[in-house]
Amino acid sequence: MTTEVDDRKLRSLSFKIWSYKQGEMVSLMIHLGDRLGIYKAMSGEGLLSAEQLAKKTGYKERWLLEWLRGQAAAKILDYHKPDLFELTQEGALLLATEDTGTHFAAGAFTGGVPPETIDSLAEAFTTGIGLSYEQLGSNAAHRTERMLAPWVREALVPQIIPALEGVKEKLENGAVVADVGCGGGLTLTTMAATFPNAEFHGFDPNSHAIANLNERCKELGLTNVKGFVAGGESLPVAPTYDFMLSFDCIHDMTRPMDVIRAVRGSLKPEGTWLIKDIRSHADFEKNMENPLLAMFYGFSISACMSSALSEPGGAGLGTLGFNPQVAREMTSEAGFTRFTEHDFGEAANLYYEVRP
Repeated sequence: MTTEVDDRKLRSLSFKIWSYKQGEMVSLMIHLGDRLGIYKAMSGEGLLSAEQLAKKTGYKERWLLEWLRGQAAAKILDYHKPDLFELTQEGALLLATEDTGTHFAAGAFTGGVPPETIDSLAEAFTTGIGLSYEQLGSNAAHRTERMLAPWVREALVPQIIPALEGVKEKLENGAVVADVGCGGGLTLTTMAATFPNAEFHGFDPNSHAIANLNERCKELGLTNVKGFVAGGESLPVAPTYDFMLSFDCIHDMTRPMDVIRAVRGSLKPEGTWLIKDIRSHADFEKNMENPLLAMFYGFSISACMSSALSEPGGAGLGTLGFNPQVAREMTSEAGFTRFTEHDFGEAANLYYEVRP
């Protein structure tokens, strides 16, 4: 059966497809602007020419001019005749202001996926076995933390912990805490610096992440943090912890149910487990209302689901697989009886306060 091509639909789809290629190129340029410190150099400086920016940064004027024009074309920088460019206050919050506020986004741009990783992902479509974060290397651990850091740094201690029943008081009085799937340990070091009487343990099977944690603790002079290259399955069997956390990682795990049961066994009877995971729905059509949904599925195939299928028989939840319904069912199956969903206004995530 032959059908006529609808020229209007063809043009529309063609534009959409090439706009994604444009997004790939703009993503690379954002990565370079972040990596080279160009956004930070422009922050608060008002209108700048390529010549002025070259003097400020030491980079070559011709390269900067091409980059500036591309950023203006992408509507990231404001353009003013003749060839003057401005990073607005709003742009600075998103692209240059890393250590304060929750808006910083430039850390999410990494310059693209290495060719060898793409080859392995292509092979996974045949074998069904993905790549663990250990296999993705040290850069993956670093960029994941940098992408998720702003909210942890700004909201964890002042906003989130006080909203949990009795947790702040326990931390002040010397609680024993475990971060299961701690990554580079930003949550641990943030809490350890604020609550020096408490003891903090970080568990992660990714040796690169634990190395980052140990290095950060050394830099900050923190002595109340210990890191373990181990998955959640290796938690102590006896009730040990007053407070436990798992941020943005349950959906990455090959056997999340085993870890949830291990957490239940390692948590004290009056303890609290705080889970942070992607804001999503069990219904795909409902998820389609998210204008950034395609990005999340890209994250899933390139990292989250890949990790969750990096061993035979992996659960493969993926980025959007640990929605509130699944979280409630799985924690209940493991023996938890109290489940409270928190929305702290973070666009991409929800939080679950889980107790025995």
